[in-house]
Amino acid sequence: MSRLSRAGFVLAGGRSSRMGRDKAMLPLGGETMLARIARLVENVAGSVAILGPPDRYGAFGYPVIADQFAGCGPIAGIYSALSFTTADWNLIVACDMPDLTPDLLEELFRAAAKSGADASVPRSAAGLEPLCAVYHRRLAAPAARAIDRKIFKMHDFLSTLQLELVPVADAAPLKNINTHAQWIAR
Repeated sequence: MSRLSRAGFVLAGGRSSRMGRDKAMLPLGGETMLARIARLVENVAGSVAILGPPDRYGAFGYPVIADQFAGCGPIAGIYSALSFTTADWNLIVACDMPDLTPDLLEELFRAAAKSGADASVPRSAAGLEPLCAVYHRRLAAPAARAIDRKIFKMHDFLSTLQLELVPVADAAPLKNINTHAQWIAR
């Protein structure tokens, strides 16, 4: 797949209410979790932009795209990314998955290109992970319609799409960090 047909985005606009502090700013190997995930996404996708408040994340040196629909959850970030992009295939990853691997992200792009589906989503024993997936830019309008209809849950949105499910034997790279206890335990 040509690098020109790829773009990468990191979702960082959440409230981090269960963590009690901004998860994106947690230290990880001498940098923040956001910096690590952004670098990983950029290396795989060829570009990266952060989806979140520009005043909070502008200092990272990447383009920052604010949600066009505030308070609607991750689907608003996905809509914002797909409205912004010029790439056909768009990797969208939450900033709170510190164990992601480039191989998994590459596999999502390969599966998307081969299938022609709307999105390539990993599936493990834990279920689907829509916040580490590759979405086609044609989904901007369906995402806007879902928001208009108050469909904010990602699994509900996914149920309306043609998906290419990518089997993942080891779900560890997809584990997200939501609480201080999960952060300490990792």
